[in-house]
Amino acid sequence: MALLTPLFAFLYHLPQVYKWLLKPYYVASLFMSIAFLAVRKTPGICDRLATQREDGNSCDFDWREVEILMFLSAIVMMKNRRAITVEQHVGNIILFSKVANVILFFRLDIRMGLLYLTLCIVFLMTCKPPLYMGPEYIKYFSDKTIDDELARDGRVTWIVEFFANWSPECQSFASVYADLSLKYNCAGLKFGKVDIGRYGEVSKKYKVSASPLSKQLPSLVLFQGGKEVMRRPQVDKKGRAVSWSFTEENIIREFNLNELYQKSKKLSKTRGDKVSQSQFPPVPEEEEPEQQGVEAQGVESESKKDK
Repeated sequence: MALLTPLFAFLYHLPQVYKWLLKPYYVASLFMSIAFLAVRKTPGICDRLATQREDGNSCDFDWREVEILMFLSAIVMMKNRRAITVEQHVGNIILFSKVANVILFFRLDIRMGLLYLTLCIVFLMTCKPPLYMGPEYIKYFSDKTIDDELARDGRVTWIVEFFANWSPECQSFASVYADLSLKYNCAGLKFGKVDIGRYGEVSKKYKVSASPLSKQLPSLVLFQGGKEVMRRPQVDKKGRAVSWSFTEENIIREFNLNELYQKSKKLSKTRGDKVSQSQFPPVPEEEEPEQQGVEAQGVESESKKDK
């Protein structure tokens, strides 16, 4: 059963996986991930490679190469236990496949190892993973707008994501956060994002470390009345982030989004009533028929006197 569940999940998301793999970033990453396999199994190339196999077959893996691949496969399985999206699963597989290739190429020939490592560095500097470009109800802040927007209306609750574009965790979380904004955004509950990799002053003011070693990316902070109420992941007294999974279920439960949404809908209704009342002037009360008759008789008598 433990093996069938990931298999069914992969088959369910197979169209989405194909869509990702057709992008240039993933196509190039796929070729780099299978580079050592291609070199070891390609006739005419593998015949010239060194091997530690007893039978002398240089076109097959030796026992040490199999051991390295099995060890890194176990690391990938452990890493993917905390993955929240299929994209993150694929990213972990690609990342550790490249690490395995570096180790295997250096073990095989230091020149091939240096060449492959150089290609990985160039790829990392020139190619970036595709960013999420789907629908969302999210306001993007800068260092000059975040404070004013949070304090503009004390009745509005804000959930703000502090992220960095270079962080793989932030890139994987982008689609989850966008889905939450589509489901829960309203007049009294709004979603925002600020790139602390770009605005370092925001990182210092709101105490969200942009270091890759801090494990605070992404960070979700709930603001009410312009003040912070809670954040995930939490930070202990030593400044270390407490491990937390950014799944949609965890966010809905921890931030009480269903309850916040119901309260925020009431705020939007009261705002709508006030707007409708201010748009239309009050209708003057009609005079009673008896009073209109008395005034008409008075006008007739005055006209007779004038005659």
